[in-house]
Amino acid sequence: MMSLPFYQKLHEHYDRSYRNKDLRTTMSQYHEQEKKSSAIYTHGSTAYSSRSLAARRQESQAFSQASSSSASYLQQASQATTESSLASAVSRKAASAYDYGYSHGLTDSNLMLEDYSSKLSPQMKRAKKSLLSGEEKENLPSDYMVPIFSGRQVHVSGITDTEEERIKEAAAYIAQRNLLASEEGITTSKQSTVSKQSLSTLHQEEVFEKKSRKVAIREKAERLSLRKTLEETEAFHRKMNEDHLLHAPEFVIKPRSHTVWEKENVKLHCSVSGWPAPRVTWYKNQVPINVHANPGKYIIESRYGMHTLEINKCDFEDTAQYRASAMNAKGELSAYASVVVKRYKGEFDETRFHAGASTLPLSFAVTPYGYASKFDIHFDDKFDVSFGREGETLSLGCRVVITPEIKHFQPEIQWYRNGIPVSSSKWVQPHWSGDRATLTFSHLNKEDEGLYTIRVRMGEYYEQYSAYVFVRDGDAEIEGAPASPLDVVCVDANKDYIIVTWKQPAVDGGSPILGYFIDKCEVGTDSWSQCNDTPVKFARFPVTGLLEGRSYIFRVRAVNKSGIGLPSRVSEPAAALDPAEKARLRSHPSAPWTGQIIVTEEEPREGIVPGPPTDLSVTEATPSYVVLSWKPPGQRGHEGILYFVEKCDMETENWQRVNTELPVKSPRFALFDLTEGKSYRFRVRCSNSAGVGEPSEATEVTVVGDKLDIPKAPGNIIPSRNTDTSVVVSWEESKDAKELVGYYIESSVVGSGKWEPCNNNPVKGPRFTCHGLATGQSYIFRVRAVNAAGLSEYSQDSEAIEVKAAIAAPSPPYDITCLESFRDSMVLGWKQPDKSGGAEITGYYVNYREVIDGVPGKWREANIKAVSEEAYKISNLKENTVYQFQVAAMNIAGLGVPSAVSECFKCEEWTIAVPGPPHNLKYSEVRKTSLVLQWKPPIHSGRTPVTGYFVDVKEANAKDDQWRGLNEAALTNKYLKVQGLQEGVSYVFRVRAINQAGVGKPSDLAGPVVAETRPGTKELVVSVNDDGIISLNFECDQMAPNSEFTWSKDYVATEDSARLEVESKGNKTKITFKELGMEDLGIYSCDVTETDGIAASYLIDEEELKRLLALSQEHKFPTVAVKSDLAVEILEKGQVRFWMQAEKLSGNAKVNYVFNEKEIFEGPKYKMHIDRNTGIIEMFMDKLLDEDEGTYTFQLQDGRATGHSTLVLIGDVYKNLQKEAEFQRQEWIRKQGPHFAEYLSWEVTGECNVLLKCKVANIKKETHILWYKDEREISVDEKHDFKDGICTLLITEFSKKDAGIYEVILKDDRGKDKSRLKLVDEAFQELMTEVCKKIALSASDLKIQSTAEGIRLYSLVTYYLDDLKVNWSHNGTAIKYTDRVKSGVTGEQQIWLQISEPTPNDQGKYVMELFDGKTGHQKTVDLSGQDYEEAFAEFQRLKQAAIAEKNRARVVGGLPDVVTIQEGKTLNLTCTVWGDPTPEISWLKNEKSLDSDDHCNLRFEAGKTAFFTVTGVTTADSGKYGLVVKNKYGSETIDFTISVFIPEEEARMAAAKPQKGDKSK
Repeated sequence: MMSLPFYQKLHEHYDRSYRNKDLRTTMSQYHEQEKKSSAIYTHGSTAYSSRSLAARRQESQAFSQASSSSASYLQQASQATTESSLASAVSRKAASAYDYGYSHGLTDSNLMLEDYSSKLSPQMKRAKKSLLSGEEKENLPSDYMVPIFSGRQVHVSGITDTEEERIKEAAAYIAQRNLLASEEGITTSKQSTVSKQSLSTLHQEEVFEKKSRKVAIREKAERLSLRKTLEETEAFHRKMNEDHLLHAPEFVIKPRSHTVWEKENVKLHCSVSGWPAPRVTWYKNQVPINVHANPGKYIIESRYGMHTLEINKCDFEDTAQYRASAMNAKGELSAYASVVVKRYKGEFDETRFHAGASTLPLSFAVTPYGYASKFDIHFDDKFDVSFGREGETLSLGCRVVITPEIKHFQPEIQWYRNGIPVSSSKWVQPHWSGDRATLTFSHLNKEDEGLYTIRVRMGEYYEQYSAYVFVRDGDAEIEGAPASPLDVVCVDANKDYIIVTWKQPAVDGGSPILGYFIDKCEVGTDSWSQCNDTPVKFARFPVTGLLEGRSYIFRVRAVNKSGIGLPSRVSEPAAALDPAEKARLRSHPSAPWTGQIIVTEEEPREGIVPGPPTDLSVTEATPSYVVLSWKPPGQRGHEGILYFVEKCDMETENWQRVNTELPVKSPRFALFDLTEGKSYRFRVRCSNSAGVGEPSEATEVTVVGDKLDIPKAPGNIIPSRNTDTSVVVSWEESKDAKELVGYYIESSVVGSGKWEPCNNNPVKGPRFTCHGLATGQSYIFRVRAVNAAGLSEYSQDSEAIEVKAAIAAPSPPYDITCLESFRDSMVLGWKQPDKSGGAEITGYYVNYREVIDGVPGKWREANIKAVSEEAYKISNLKENTVYQFQVAAMNIAGLGVPSAVSECFKCEEWTIAVPGPPHNLKYSEVRKTSLVLQWKPPIHSGRTPVTGYFVDVKEANAKDDQWRGLNEAALTNKYLKVQGLQEGVSYVFRVRAINQAGVGKPSDLAGPVVAETRPGTKELVVSVNDDGIISLNFECDQMAPNSEFTWSKDYVATEDSARLEVESKGNKTKITFKELGMEDLGIYSCDVTETDGIAASYLIDEEELKRLLALSQEHKFPTVAVKSDLAVEILEKGQVRFWMQAEKLSGNAKVNYVFNEKEIFEGPKYKMHIDRNTGIIEMFMDKLLDEDEGTYTFQLQDGRATGHSTLVLIGDVYKNLQKEAEFQRQEWIRKQGPHFAEYLSWEVTGECNVLLKCKVANIKKETHILWYKDEREISVDEKHDFKDGICTLLITEFSKKDAGIYEVILKDDRGKDKSRLKLVDEAFQELMTEVCKKIALSASDLKIQSTAEGIRLYSLVTYYLDDLKVNWSHNGTAIKYTDRVKSGVTGEQQIWLQISEPTPNDQGKYVMELFDGKTGHQKTVDLSGQDYEEAFAEFQRLKQAAIAEKNRARVVGGLPDVVTIQEGKTLNLTCTVWGDPTPEISWLKNEKSLDSDDHCNLRFEAGKTAFFTVTGVTTADSGKYGLVVKNKYGSETIDFTISVFIPEEEARMAAAKPQKGDKSK
C-alpha cells in the first residue's frame, strides 16, 4: 500500500478530486504559495495555498514565540485543538462565502479567500503525525479533529461534474487545506487569547520572523512526504485510467548486441512497458527458446519490469540473432540483438565453415554473419505489381536465396513503403520463415498503397527488390457517394484542441465533394461523435471540446450531393495535453527519497503578474477558423499561466475578449465563428493568481479566408510505353503550389468517356507508372494536384497511347551458314532473332574478317545498307581465303547485339551439280501428334532448277543413322504438316532439295521440338455474323509484349490480298472474306511472333466452302428459331391458352395474331402477352364459342428474322376442346365451395378391413359430411375434424352383405359436393378379390398339432370368407376328403386339415392353397421324418389320455354341497357313479374313513348308485363328508357338509336377539 499522510490513513473520506487535472488547472490561479519551490509542481498540487498578509504575520509571530516557549507538548496540543475547531468554522464560512460570491457573479475568488483568511486564528498548529517519533505518537491527544474533505473519486471528477461544480469544489478545498497546512509554528497559551484588536493590529504591521530550524525541517519533510504520496497516488490512478489502461507494448530499454569469447556468459536485458503487462518471449533465430530442452544453458528471468536472458558458457552454436517479443492484448513488438561468439586462433573448426573455401587460413576473420567474406543475395518467386481493394487481405512475398548458406545466422529483413520502414501493426505483419519473407495486410487501406521494397542484409551486403501495390476504393454503401479520405493524422495536440489533417480521396463519386465530417472517439470506448455540424472543405480541422488528459482517435468522412461516403481509417491515438506535459509524463520516475533534507531559509516572494506573450502570429486562416500561435512570456513567476485571446474587427476597431468563460491553457488557439471576408487583428493577454498582464502586440490585419490556395493544374502530360500492361506518365508540376500533398492520375480508354483512378494515394514528383492497363488498348491520361485546400483542376488530356511494351533493340541472329560459295563471293544465311524488341526488324548488317593461320583479323562491314532478308551475298572476297562472319539485326529502336562468330568458311567456287541446302527452317502449330514445318529454297540451285524437297525426321537423342524420310515423292510446296508424332517425344527435322542432278546437302536442323499440345493452345475458329460475312478468328493468351499476328494462305503471307481483310486488336485477330469463292480454297494459318511457335491453321476445301456459304445465306435471311410450335391448353377456370416458344427473342421482337386470315388485337375477348426473356408468346380467351372454330396463326418478326406457327381447331378437335373448357369451368365453380379434391375410393387395410376414403378441400368448421349406402344414411360414431383433409369410413370384416352403392356428401352455406362409389357386380367382385388377397397374405405358416383323434395341420388368418377358396394337396395330389381326412374352419380364423388315425402313408408334403379369385397363395409343411414321429407319438399319448379320461371313475351327480336337517330326522342322499371298470367307493367324515352301521347306512348298488342314509340325526352328525370313487384310470372325491339344528335353540336365539337390541338402545 502506498504511503499516505496520517490524516488520510485514519480516515478514508479524504478528498481525491483535487488531483484531477481539470480541477488542478482551475485551481492554479489560487496557488500563490507554490512559487517558493518549482519542484513542488507535480501531478497533484502539493504547495500550500495562498494566504493573506495578515495570516503570514500571525504565522511569523507564532514561530518566534514557539522558539522561546518551554510549555509542555500537551499544552500545545490543547491549544492546537482550539485552533483546529476555529479553523473548521472558518473553512465552512469560506466555502459558504465562495458559494455566495459565485452565485452572485463574483469572479475574483482571491478576494473572497483573503477576506476569510484574514480572520484565521493565530493559534499554533500541531505538527504532522507522519514525522513524529514513537514517544510523540504515544502523547498525541485523543481529541484531534480531522478536517472533513469531499469524498468524490478522481475518476468521476471531470466526467460527470460541470465546470461550475468543479470551481466551487476547488474553492472549498483551498479554504480547508489552508487551515491544515498554513500554520506550522508553536505558540504559547498566552497568545491563544488574542483579541480582535490585536488581530487588527497584526494586519497593519509589516513584521516577518524566521522560522526555527526544527519547524522548518518538519515543514520541509512534510511537504516532501505529501508530494511523494501524491505522485504515487497519481501514478496509480493514471494506470487505472481507461485512457491508458490498454496500450501496446513499448520497449523502454532494448537488448544490446554482444561479442564474446567462447565459454563466457552473456546477458541480454530489456525493459517493456504496456498494459496489460506484456508477456516477453525470447527467440533464437526466430525459434522460441525452451529452457527445459537445454537445462542450465539458458536462464530467463522477469523481475520488476526487467526481462533478462542469460546464456551460460557460450559456444559457436550460440552465435545467432536473438529476439525479445513482447505481446499483450493490444499487439506485439519485437526487439533484436545479435550475439557473436569468437574463438581463439588455432581452434578453427572447418566443419562449421559453410562457404566452401576450407583452404582459407585459420586467421580468416569472423564476421557477424559467419566466415564468408561476401554474400550473394537473390530473390526467387518474387511478388509482382499487386492490386487489392479496401477491406481485403493481401500478401507480398518472395523466396530469399543467400549464398553461401550459413545456418546459424539469419538475414536482416526490412520492408519499406515509399522508402519508409514498415513496422508490424494491426494492419500489416511481416514474417520470415527462414527462406521466405512475406508481408501480410490483414485489412487493406488506401494508406497501404505505394512502392514496397524488401531489403535483405547480410553483414555489409544487401539486396533489395521493389514492386508497387495499388489499393482500389471499397464499394460505396450509397451509390454515388465519394470514396473515403486517407492518412488521417493528428499534427498538433494540446490541452485546448487537436488539429486533424487528412488527404482528399481520388474518387468523388461523380459529383464534387461538398466537404468533410470529422468524427472522434475516446480511447477505450466505442462511441463515435461528430465534431462539426457543417462540412469543412479544408483538409485540416482543429477539434475542440476535449477533456484534458484524455486520448482520442479520429476519422473523416467525405460528403457530396449523393450522401456521405465510407469513413477513413482511424488515426493514431492523440492525447489532449501540452507537449511539455507529454514529455514530463513520458520521463522516468525520479529516484526514491533518501531522507536527506536540505533546508534553505528563503523569504516568500509576492506573486508576479505575467508579462505579454511574444511572437504572436496567425499560422492558419481558413473560411472556417483561424489558428493563433505565440510564445509564453519570460516574466511569469513560478506558477502556471492562462491566456485570454482578444480580437478586433477592423470596421469597428473595438477589442473583444474571445474566451471569456474558459481561459486558454496552451500557447495555441483556434478561433471559430468569424465572418468570412472580414478583416481582424488579434492579441493575447496572460493571467495568473497575481492578475492579468498587458496584451501582446497585435497581429497584422488578417482577412478570414483561404490563406492556402488550391494548386494550379499540372501541365504537359506525356505518356510513354513501359510494359504491355503499364504506361509511364510524366508531367510538369504545378507552379507556385504551397504545401503540395501530391498528384492524382486518371486514365480513360479512348472513346469510352469513363475515367478511372490510377492511384488512390497521392504521389509526389512529376512521374508515375500506371499499371493494370489492357494490352493493345489506347489510353489518354490527366493529372490533378492536391493540397490541404483542395484538388486542382484537371490538366489537359494527354495524347493517346497504345499499351504495349517499350521498343528495344532485337536480340542477335543465330545459326549462320554458307548457302553458296563463288570464287570471290559467298552467300550467307541465318535465322532471325528470337526477340524482335517489340518492333518489326527492318534489316541486318553483316561483318566479316579474315582468318590466317588460325589468327582472326579485324572486322569489316560487308554492307552499308541494311539487308531485309535472312540471306546476303558478300562480294569482293579473296579466293581460297578463310572467313568468319557475324550478323546484327536492327529495328527502329536501333542496332542489336551482333551474333556469335560463325564457324570458318572458305571462299571457293562450288562446282557441284546438286542444289544447296534449304534454309530458314521453322516449325509452328505444334500439337501432341503433329506440327507444320516450313523452309525457304536453297540459294544455290545447282545446274538445274530445284524440282522438290524431301523432309527427314528423327528423335532428338537418336543417332544419325536413325533419320527417316516423311515423303516418298518430292514435295513441291515449301511446307509440310507432319503427322503421326508421338506425344511427349522430342524431334529434329531437316530438308533436302532435289533437281535433275540429284539430292543436295541437308539443311540445318530445326528443333528439337517436343510433340505436345501446350496448355492454353487455341485453334482458328470460323464464324458467320448476322450479315452473312464469313471470318476466321484467333485468340492468343500467351503473347509477348511485342508479339504480332501474321496471316498466311498456304503459308504465304496474305498482306496484299484483295480478297481478305485483316483486323487485330489486343490478343485477338481475324481475317474477313470479302466474297468467299473457289479462289479462296486453301490452308489459312495465323502465326504469333515473339513466341515459341504459337500458331493455328484452318483448311477450307470444297465441302467446307459449301457449308459456309449455306450458313452465310441463313444469316443473311434469318428466321426466328421456334422451340415449341403453337399449341393450346385449358386452364383452371376454363380459360383457353394459345402459346408457342421461340428459341430467342430480342427486345424489339413483334408478334401478329391472326384468326381465319384476319388479324386480331388485344381486347375484352383476347389477352396477349410476350415474354422476351423466355421467348414464350401467349394469347388467352375466357371462353370458347362456336364462332371461335377455325385456324390460329402467330406471326413473329425479330429484326430481320421472321417466323410463324399455325394451329387448326375445327371439327371434333374443336368440339372436344370446347367440352374440356366447359368442364374445367364447372370444376372451378365447384371448387369455390366445399369440394372433393380426391373422390371416394376404397382401400383394404392390413387388418383386411375395407376403408372408404376421400380427400376434401375448401372446408370450414360449419361444413358437414354425410355418408349413405343405397340411399340410406349411415350413422358414424366419430365426428370428422378435417385436419388432414381426409374423410374415411371403415367397414370391418367386409362380406357380400356390405355390397352396395356408397355416397358421401359435403355441404355448408356455400354449397355442396358429392362423391359416389359403386361396390356392386364387377366392382364388388374386384374389391372382394383384394380382400381375399389380403386375407390370404395374412395367413400364417402351416403348423402341426396333435389331437386325440389324429394330426391336425392348420394356418391362422385375420378372418375367413367363403369367397376365399381353400384347397389341400398331399405330395402334389389333391386330397379327397373322407371321414378320416377332413378340412374346415374354426372360429373364422383357423383353417385346418384333420387326419384321423394317421398311418405311415400319411407322411409327406402338404400344401394349403388359398385362392382369392385371381391368384393362388400357398403355404407348405413337411409332415415326415422326425416331425411325423413326434406328432404321431403325441397323438398316441393324447388318445390314451382321452380314453383314460373317458373311463375314469367319477361322480356324475346327486350330492349337494350343504345339507341342513333338523335333529331327529332321517337323512337320505343318493348319487350316481360312473367308471369303466366299475369304480370302488368309500366315505369320509371329517377326512376320516366312515363305515356303514345302523345309524349311518352306506350302500352301493349295481355299480352305479351310492346311497347315504342317517337315521335320527343328531348334532354329532354335523361335519364335512366326502365320497371317494376310483378305478384304474383315476379317482375323484366329492365333498359335502351336513348341518344339524335343534328347533328349541333356534327359537331361543330368535327371542334373544330383540332383547339385545333393546339393551343396545
